[in-house]
Amino acid sequence: MRFEVLGPLRLADRNRVTVVGPPRVQAVLAVLLIRAGELVTRDQLIAEIWADDPPRRATAALQVYVSQLRKILAAAGFPAGTVVTHQAGYVLHKGAHECDADIVLRLAANGRVLSRHRRYPEAIGALEGALSLWHGPVLGGLRAGHLVDGFVTRLEETRMACLETLIDCRLASGLHRELVGPLHSIVAEHPTRETFHRQLMIALYRSDRQADALNVYHLARKTLDDQLGVRPGRMLQRVQQAILRADDELLATCHAGGSEWTESA
Repeated sequence: MRFEVLGPLRLADRNRVTVVGPPRVQAVLAVLLIRAGELVTRDQLIAEIWADDPPRRATAALQVYVSQLRKILAAAGFPAGTVVTHQAGYVLHKGAHECDADIVLRLAANGRVLSRHRRYPEAIGALEGALSLWHGPVLGGLRAGHLVDGFVTRLEETRMACLETLIDCRLASGLHRELVGPLHSIVAEHPTRETFHRQLMIALYRSDRQADALNVYHLARKTLDDQLGVRPGRMLQRVQQAILRADDELLATCHAGGSEWTESA
């Protein structure tokens, strides 16, 4: 069995998938998973579920949600001691059951190390494996208190970092032409993330499309000014200047399979 948080919160094995609901039961499981193996107090759970406006009988309601969660876990095949009651709160014991978030963090870290050592095929495999585990927004878009929101933000940033490093590895492997189309879509989806603009400029320049690469810079500069009131960062400006002076190193790096013009260098 596996806990899955990289999409709607669910419990999965090879033969079936159990979606956890309703939302407040999901919030309880999410908090217990984030603090797996640690005591989570009732006050912490109440704060995550209701923030600053708990009902008068919040403790009783919480007990109902924990009871419902135990029934869902049991029906999915988890052992009875998965959620243990203590005097001050609850502890979730994952045992041998993994959470997909832990797998992603492990693959992402491995991919970064492999990329730094310029072992690009292996890095690409690790990073693609990490990204393949997502099946929607983290926790299906569930929002609760600071603990859950911080967890969601961390995983979403991990996802973006994986994608950025994966593209850098593919650029360093000479796959610039194959990246142009996907990068246009990624830039449109994340218009203020400068790394994707830089990567698209490099892919276009290496594909003999210098004018298009410069147009990407101008669009990025306008977008950043309109939406954030800032100028492009150092790396984006550096790539633009290299294109304007037809810097051979921007192409030589590609032919050598290096990554001088990527953040992973």
